[in-house]
This record gives sequence, C-alpha cells and structure tokens, in this order.
Amino acid sequence: MRLTPRETDRLTIYLAAELARSRRARGLRLNVPEASAIIADTFCEAARDGATLAEAIAAARATLEPSDVLDGVADVLGRLEVEALFDDGSRLAVLHDPIGGGGLGPDAPGAILPGAGPIAFPVRETVALDVLNTGPVPIAVTSHWHFFEANRRLRFDRAAAYGRRLAIPAGASVRFEPGSARTVELAPIGGDRVVIGFAALVDGPLDAPGAREAALERARARGYEGV
Repeated sequence: MRLTPRETDRLTIYLAAELARSRRARGLRLNVPEASAIIADTFCEAARDGATLAEAIAAARATLEPSDVLDGVADVLGRLEVEALFDDGSRLAVLHDPIGGGGLGPDAPGAILPGAGPIAFPVRETVALDVLNTGPVPIAVTSHWHFFEANRRLRFDRAAAYGRRLAIPAGASVRFEPGSARTVELAPIGGDRVVIGFAALVDGPLDAPGAREAALERARARGYEGV
C-alpha cells in the first residue's frame, strides 16, 4: 500500500487526535499539539462527510472550549491553518481563535512582540497568466499551491507556471468558475524550492536537472490542460 505525503499527514493528524481524545477522556487538559490535532481532525472529517467549507469551520471551532485546554493554550493557539479535501476540491481554512481564547495579548505565552521601524519584504517578479476553467464545476486554488499542478481542467500555460504560486496573501484562494477565464498573477515559490505532494508531478527540488521537463511530461501523460 503506497500512501502519498498528503495521506501520510492525514493519518498522523488522526493518530494525534485519537491520542488527545484519549487523554481528554481521562480528565487531562490538552496542550497545544493535542488541541491542534483534535481541531484539525474535526475539520477534515467534516469535509469528508460532505460538509461545506463554512460548516467544517463551524464544526472545528465548536470542538474545544478554554476549559478543555491548559492555561495559555487558547491564547497561544490564536490561528490554525487546516487543509482538507472537499467535494469541490482541496480547500485551506484559516481558523482564527479556534478555542475562544480571545487571541494573543501582549502578556500571553508565546505572544509576538513587534519591533520598532518598518519591515522590508523581498520583491519578487510576478507573471500574469490567463486561466480558463474547462470543467463543469468551480475550482478553487489556494495561495500555497504549486500552480503548475493545479486541477487538470484548468487551461493555462503550464510551463510558465512551473515553480510558481498565486501572488495572493497566505490562506487566501482564487475561484475559477466553469467555462470562465480570468487573469492571475503568479510569484516564484521561495525557500528551498522543494515541492512535495500536491498532484505528485514534481515531488522534489524544483530546480534539479531535468525536473521541469519530467514534470511537464507527467502532466502531458495525465491529460493536464495547457501542456
């Protein structure tokens, strides 16, 4: 049995959530990893049951209360990002204050204390691509997704999108309606430029010798539009 990286991550979350539930049943208050696992697992299972994104978010937010966790956990866990596969595709949710701790105050454990003065962000060159949804249902693509590997029903210049993601805020997404076209801006993927998972067209360093050509060939063989 071969599991994709995404499936392995999902099993890890499930096992961590089951351990946390066992400890909670024994009367223990949960720490940050345990609380995160239970909330993420609830979100993923709601998506698997056919819930909408809004319904899954509501279910996740209703999972725990401040009394279920150790002191300070609700404050530290002020934001949780969870990705799950819904009926209309993969969706990323940003859960703000998922336990109801009120968010991080300046005196809370783990609070972020900004320094004085402006923060300089690197400027990255973007490219504009026209994207057409040739499929019968809406398709949403999130900010972190390797756009080259986006849904095969999206028609655009795949070669130009290699190694790039949507130039939108983290956690946001762009929705492509059936039969409609729109123009998007793509920015280079940063960091070590290693892409693992997604549609398994790359699964390794983006800039390795021959990686781009091999990924294009896989996309062509699997029927991706725009190759």
